[in-house]
Amino acid sequence: MGLMDRMKVQAAQLAQKTQEAAQEGRIKLDQAQARRRADAMFRDLGAAVYAERTGRGGPDGADKIERLVKALSRQEAEQGFGDGAAPKARA
Repeated sequence: MGLMDRMKVQAAQLAQKTQEAAQEGRIKLDQAQARRRADAMFRDLGAAVYAERTGRGGPDGADKIERLVKALSRQEAEQGFGDGAAPKARA
């Protein structure tokens, strides 16, 4: 195998490794973003439930809780919670 052929093979291997690293980076970024979205929704849900249970919830408290639960369910089904686990399959 000539020098140019070896260089072509090495360049192809390097390109493959670069693509794999970029894909892993995208996956980690997506997981981090999903985790931040889920954390914010869980925090808002906890605050809404606490306000509701302590009698400080507004007139739309139950609706807000329901919206957050639905949003979290969608997040879990579509992207998971960013913990690396696969989203749950819908039945």
